[in-house]
Order: sequence, then structure tokens, then C-alpha cells
Amino acid sequence: MRITIAAIGRLKAGPERALSERFLDRAEKAGRRLGLAFRAREFPESRAAAAPARMDQEAAAILASLPADAVVVTLDRTGRNLDSQAFAAQFARWREAGVADLVFAVGGADGNGAALTDRADLRLAFGAQTWPHQLVRVMLAEQLYRAVTILTGHPYHRGP
Repeated sequence: MRITIAAIGRLKAGPERALSERFLDRAEKAGRRLGLAFRAREFPESRAAAAPARMDQEAAAILASLPADAVVVTLDRTGRNLDSQAFAAQFARWREAGVADLVFAVGGADGNGAALTDRADLRLAFGAQTWPHQLVRVMLAEQLYRAVTILTGHPYHRGP
């Protein structure tokens, strides 16, 4: 299964990029034996003047890049809150169902456009708070790594 973080905006060199890359690299190495491959794909931020137009343009860019049968998860503060075990279990169900492409969409500063939200198979929240989209990418990469470690029985995850 190919897992892609499709994100609006570019993480500049610095701690956010380093952490995101570190967790994706760890997920890649740990996930090989499960047939998992991880990558991040960045899309430019829209230059439209109004937020709704920006969100629509950014959503269109991500939607145009999706593999035909991809399972799409959008990061959305109004989405479902899953603890790490439940997230790993959902991840395992997709893998066992033969999903070839799993795409996590991280919108820009204004969030995801309606077309992308409507296309989502799951809307996922990291709590009700609003997070900077750069930090969401780091948190998502860490949760992907954590899910792999849960599925492989690695001791990284120490939670219930």
C-alpha cells in the first residue's frame, strides 16, 4: 500500500521539515515488511484573493493528483477523533482490504475545499483545536509511524 501525505504548501528547511521527514523515514523502514511505502507530496498554495477560492483551487490540485481508487482521508478539526490504537486498526483494515493508495490530504492555512472534503472516505481530527498546517503534517507523520509500530508490535507505542 502506498501512503501519501498530500499537503498544500511547502515545509521550509527547519524543525517541522526535519521531524516530518524523520517520522516518514521511520514509517518507511518499519512498514516495509507490511508492504507499506510512504511519501509526502507538496502542492503550491493558491494565490487567489478570497479564502473560498483559495480552498477550491487547492482542493482541485489535490483531487487532480489522486489515483483512481485511492482512499482519501482529510485532516479536519471537525472530523473524527481516533486514538492511536483505533487509527492503527483503521489503517490495518484498509491494508487488509487491498487498498493500493491511501492519501492523507492536509489543506492550506484556510483548510480543505468542499470538493475535497466531499470526496473524503474519512475526515480525521487531531482534536477540536485549530493547528497550523505545518504542525499537522508533523503530527500526521508521527501518527503514521506510530500506527506501523502498533501493527508490527514494536515497543514505540506505550499508550493503552
